[in-house]
Amino acid sequence: MNFENYFPLWNDLNIAQKKLISDNLITQNVKKGTIIHNGNLDCTGLLLVKSGQLRTYILSNEGREITLYRLFDMDMCLLSASCIIRSIQFEVTIEAEKDTDLWIIPAEIYKGIMKESAPVANYTNELMATRFSDVMWLIEQIMWKSLDKRVASFLLEETSIEGTNELKITHETIANHLGSHREVITRMLRYFQGEGLVRLSRGKITILDSKRLETLQRS
Repeated sequence: MNFENYFPLWNDLNIAQKKLISDNLITQNVKKGTIIHNGNLDCTGLLLVKSGQLRTYILSNEGREITLYRLFDMDMCLLSASCIIRSIQFEVTIEAEKDTDLWIIPAEIYKGIMKESAPVANYTNELMATRFSDVMWLIEQIMWKSLDKRVASFLLEETSIEGTNELKITHETIANHLGSHREVITRMLRYFQGEGLVRLSRGKITILDSKRLETLQRS
C-alpha cells in the first residue's frame, strides 16, 4: 500500500498540498535500536509508520528512561515535530524497537499545510490530545499503581504484541519501559517466578499463568 492509503487526511488535501507532500516525503527503513528522533536536538517531522514498531520515551537527568507510548503499523507521531507548535516544550526520544519502515513529512511542510487546512489543523489537535492522554494515563499508573501490577500489565501487553508467551526481553529493557531500576525489576520477576507466574532464563521470560497476571493487574 502507498502513503495515500496510510495517511488519513489525504482526501482532505487539495491538489497543491498533495503534490507538496509527495515531492518532500521522506521514506526511511530503520533497523532495530536506531534513534529516529532525539529530543529538542531534532525537529524531525511527522512520522507515519508503515510497518514495524517504535518506542517514544523520556530520559531523566540521571539517565533513567520511561516509555510514554509505542507506535505500530499506521500510527502517527506528532511529538517528533513538536517544534511546529511553539507552546509545546516536550523532549522525547523515539527509537525503533523493531526493524521499521516509515514515512516522514518534514516539519515545515506539515506546518505550512496545517495553517492552510482546517481538517489538518483539527486532526493535529486531536492527535496531540490523544498523545497527552496517553501521558496522563502513564502518570496515573506511576502515582497510583504498585510496581507488581505495572510489571504484570507490561508482561501481558508484551505477550499481546508479540503473539507468544515466550518473551525475548531483558530485565534492563523492562526497567527502561517502566522507569525503574534493573535490580528492582529482577527482584519482582524472581518473586513472580516463585509464585509460579513466570519462568526466567537468560534473555527470556516465559509466561506460565497469564490469568493470575490479569487478576494481579486488576487488583
